[in-house]
Amino acid sequence: MGKFEIIPIDIGGYIFTNVFSDDNRGSFSKLFETDEFSANELSLSISESFVSCSDKNVIRGMHFQLRNPQIKIVSVLSGKIYDVLIDLRKNSSTYGQWRGFYLSSENHRSIIVPRGFAHGFLSLSDKSTVLYQCDGRYDKESDTGIVYNDKDINVNWPIDLDDAIVGSRDKELMTFKTFQNMDFTDQAVCGGG
Repeated sequence: MGKFEIIPIDIGGYIFTNVFSDDNRGSFSKLFETDEFSANELSLSISESFVSCSDKNVIRGMHFQLRNPQIKIVSVLSGKIYDVLIDLRKNSSTYGQWRGFYLSSENHRSIIVPRGFAHGFLSLSDKSTVLYQCDGRYDKESDTGIVYNDKDINVNWPIDLDDAIVGSRDKELMTFKTFQNMDFTDQAVCGGG
């Protein structure tokens, strides 16, 4: 069995190629291994895992938690997505910048979204099944996000946004300007660090 190919993303986080093999029986893929991630200075303790299934042109995001921010490993079990992260760490030199990556069941790539980042994706397949493995407790009370079509962040989604399918909650998320004006003095917020 091979090793993960783990590559840092310039604004934070990592993109990596999963360990994958196939033969006449089918295929096998490893998405996480504590020792190998730790050897790359990625100490993670998976607290929860969940799966989302999305139709083509569905945009989910851009989500984060104000308190108890999580690290997320995002992998595609079937289909293809355009995965996006936004740096929300107020003291970061890349604050407010975004990066996007194509992840699919064919390219075997996953992404590690660090604490302090908003995350979302666009489904590019008729059906996309996405696995999230999270380090940190889910905090429903502080779960929020930046609206997917925010004019200041200006994510370049690879579809016409008139064709996007977006849930009502995601359409009503805050703007980046609203996030910038929030007072975080009494919260352990994603914007710190």
